[in-house]
Amino acid sequence: MPSSEDSYDYYKECKTSDIGLAQSAAGTLPNGIPTFLVEIFNTCESSCGISDVHVSCGAFASVKLVNPRVFQRVAVDDCLVNDGQPIRSGQAFSFVYANSFMYPMKVKGAFNLLHAF
Repeated sequence: MPSSEDSYDYYKECKTSDIGLAQSAAGTLPNGIPTFLVEIFNTCESSCGISDVHVSCGAFASVKLVNPRVFQRVAVDDCLVNDGQPIRSGQAFSFVYANSFMYPMKVKGAFNLLHAF
């Protein structure tokens, strides 16, 4: 039987800081343009989902098409992940983009859905 402390952990809310973002070089296109792999993931240990995840992304653009349901620039320095839909605990999204340089990116905001799943 779980202790009251375990129950508290189960009902812990997720925070924006529970969304991780990693970026790395991924190779080059045939025309020599560098490609970069971006991974965005929910590290929250409770069963909640985090939605409306926004990333600071500068003037993000890519020579290679990025699925807009996965990652889409909605304004300068504002990109939306997973079309705004919840990212479940342990779930990850990744995409590859191509540009002459790696865009600096960081998670800038999200909305917690306590035990949505």
